[in-house]
Amino acid sequence: MNQSLDIEVVSDHVCPWCYVGKKRLEAAIAQRPELDIRITWQPFQLSPDMPREGRKRLDHYREIFGEQRAEIIMHSMQDTGREEGIAFGSSPDAMSPNTLSAHVLMLLARETEGVDANEVAEKLFHAHHVACENLGDLAVLGRIAGEAGMNEDEVAARLASGEDEQRVTEQITASVGRGVSGVPFFIIEGRYGLSGAQPAEMFVAAFDRIAAEHRSIVDVPQHHDLVLPAEQTST
Repeated sequence: MNQSLDIEVVSDHVCPWCYVGKKRLEAAIAQRPELDIRITWQPFQLSPDMPREGRKRLDHYREIFGEQRAEIIMHSMQDTGREEGIAFGSSPDAMSPNTLSAHVLMLLARETEGVDANEVAEKLFHAHHVACENLGDLAVLGRIAGEAGMNEDEVAARLASGEDEQRVTEQITASVGRGVSGVPFFIIEGRYGLSGAQPAEMFVAAFDRIAAEHRSIVDVPQHHDLVLPAEQTST
């Protein structure tokens, strides 16, 4: 029987480093087919105060980084993305959304039998970063739900009602309580944290080390030997 590893991925769909980190994690998993690695997606909001209607992405970036630095960062991310197979898009009409509803969709995907939450995560990342779609638009989220095999009308109604948003905010609060302050953040077997979009080799080394150990699971903040400096951007 293959040894199992549980990985919680704390991320926000608007974070480009979270998308890069996802690709690098997948590359690492492919190098260890003998491990049964199970991924659970946990929510985080880099801009929780973003209006629900969102803001123009370029305006948002320029406000955070300044006009010149924003341009440099976007070009740099495009270079990084190409290395990982991500074609980061650019559009003057692209939005920086409030991602709360997108995280609710991920929550519903996890709870829906037969739905691959990893597939939904990929579709959300691709929609925002490559297709420059608005993840604050419930029609976009409903379409993604339908593509992943969920009932589009039921999902749209749940998202519009807002009834699941408190559960998402509670999950975010729980992650912060565990010591997560930036994303992406990867919690392996509940006891080791990897912060930032680490190279695939770093994930593989962590898998090998953890798979060889049989310690009791304890809270992440008590174990810092695998916690690395965060590589993130508030986007």
